Amino acid sequence: MALRQCAIYGKGGIGKSTTTQNLVAALAEAGKKVMIVGCDPKADSTRLILHAKAQNTIMHLAAEAGSVEDLELEDVLKVGYGDIKCVESGGPEPGVGCAGRGVITAINFLEEEGAYEEDLDFVFYDVLGDVVCGGFAMPIRENKAQEIYIVVSGEMMAMYAANNIAKGIVKYANSGGVRLAGLICNSRNTARVVELIMELASKLGSQMIHFIPRDNEVQRAEIRRMTVIEYNPEAKQADEYRALANKIINNKNLVIPTPITMDELEEVMMSFGILEEEDESIVGKTAAQLAAEQAAAA
Repeated sequence: MALRQCAIYGKGGIGKSTTTQNLVAALAEAGKKVMIVGCDPKADSTRLILHAKAQNTIMHLAAEAGSVEDLELEDVLKVGYGDIKCVESGGPEPGVGCAGRGVITAINFLEEEGAYEEDLDFVFYDVLGDVVCGGFAMPIRENKAQEIYIVVSGEMMAMYAANNIAKGIVKYANSGGVRLAGLICNSRNTARVVELIMELASKLGSQMIHFIPRDNEVQRAEIRRMTVIEYNPEAKQADEYRALANKIINNKNLVIPTPITMDELEEVMMSFGILEEEDESIVGKTAAQLAAEQAAAA
């Protein structure tokens, strides 16, 4: 099969890296050859596959060696569970430069070193999704990833980030082949979350490709730096990741999304009780506007 390049976006703390690694483990178990490219400055996209604290990043190794040109592919590419190839882009020291710069450097280096030319079935970019700017937009912007999956929960900021990512896809969809492939709902035990995410997906012209229930087996596996598939292949949660992997293997539903306005997003959330009526008046207003309204009412 032709190489499929997928990016998994989602706001920080949503469980994006955990979901990516568990999904990739299921793909490897199904006989697929996969590479993960970690595009998050935390560099935690590969630790469950490598059973390690954190992999040395391209940016860190380049700084040590003097420049990226001084690195070899085997310096940065490690092989873990299920023969999954692992690379972390990394970022600069906090407060120095753009964290997205590491993503650009990493992808360029991998291309030049021929990392994509092996018999790979999938490459997954695990990307920080709070900001769709600079290097973090590279998998969308540079026509690297054709399929974008967004990990989302029923919380307002997660949905806001998903809508923003959809806007980023639209911006580059016509000049390249990038498409939204679906929302992955990572349960936070919020009420009616499946209906809510299905509603958001439908507004975006896409699908909720899978609902991942909350299960402590994920944490138990993480403590041992493992994916659930490796730690407890019989677990119910392992089957959830297998189901997600299977849906992605067979996914043909790739769309140019239809992002919604902030007002429409609030309406969706209010209809599901996420925003209470009294919150509605303060969302999207500046402190000056609020102060002026309060003064007028006084």
